[in-house]
Amino acid sequence: MKKSFAALLAVATVAGALSTTPANAQRALGAAIAGGIIGGAIVGGAIASQQPAPVYVAPGPYPCRWVRERYWDGYDWRFRRVQYCD
Repeated sequence: MKKSFAALLAVATVAGALSTTPANAQRALGAAIAGGIIGGAIVGGAIASQQPAPVYVAPGPYPCRWVRERYWDGYDWRFRRVQYCD
């Protein structure tokens, strides 16, 4: 949360610095693009540096194996893969 706030503050600072009226109106688009790239890099870096939430994975039944099983579907013999756990 602190990193996100710091990134938002940095983006606001850069945007405020770039929002001043330039001497030449033709350069406003370049400053806006540069500000967007810099702001995106800062926010992206803050998001990427956060650690993912812990995930619980229940232990599976062991030993399990996949078996190819043949069955009649009413018209023809078919095959399917079935998991058998001992």
